[in-house]
Amino acid sequence: MPDITLILAGLFLPLFPLSMVFNAVFDRIQHVALRCLLLIGWPQIGLAIIHSSDFTASSLPTWFIIWALATSLLYAFRMLSLRAVGQWNSFLATSMWATLWLSSSNTSQEMQQLYAFGISAPLVLLAFLSAGLEKRFGAAYTGLYGGLAQSLPRFTGLLVFIVLAAIATPVFPGFFIMLKLIINSSATMPLATLALLGIWLLWSWAGVKLLQGLIVGTASQSEVTGVNALKDFNLITSWSYALLLIALIVSSIYLTGGLS
Repeated sequence: MPDITLILAGLFLPLFPLSMVFNAVFDRIQHVALRCLLLIGWPQIGLAIIHSSDFTASSLPTWFIIWALATSLLYAFRMLSLRAVGQWNSFLATSMWATLWLSSSNTSQEMQQLYAFGISAPLVLLAFLSAGLEKRFGAAYTGLYGGLAQSLPRFTGLLVFIVLAAIATPVFPGFFIMLKLIINSSATMPLATLALLGIWLLWSWAGVKLLQGLIVGTASQSEVTGVNALKDFNLITSWSYALLLIALIVSSIYLTGGLS
């Protein structure tokens, strides 16, 4: 594959420092719908580029795989200190998409596209929740307000499950995608397997810190009751998000067929 194609693919399946382009674009875009389109479409462009060049993972040199893992590890580690929910979301996307370079050579283009969609879909839902926080508080930062579990119980419940889906916990698509990548790498690059496990651990750690900074604490009385009470999700909105989460869980059943 020509070097220019590798570089272009490394822009959309982010490799540091090319990854800074996506994060800069995501940060500049404030409209939630455009952010969601970016989260869905960005990795799909990268996959289209590499498949148009007859890409196979086995054709990549070892240093390129190390580059992809180092990028993913860098952004996963950086997530631990982030307070802005939007930036946390974009860094998680960057870290996850970089792992797609490890997809096995016998993985079809259709399956790789499903992998990209599976890990991006929870990030889209999180982008909508982040916009909801900005609408209610003027900004979406951890530690800026606490006790969301008291003031916005339905919102908080959905937030917890969406973050769990985003960091690839069991029953959600990301879990089976990461499991597939680990199984593939264990036969050819055992050190890559250890790196993936470490990255996965950092995602989980960062997810716990994010939730702790948002939902733990005591909400002010005015946020819970009275004229200044924050408006929680209604039943229709809550069930809409819940059905999307259920759809993600059901889609995981299809992804398990690719583990054999």
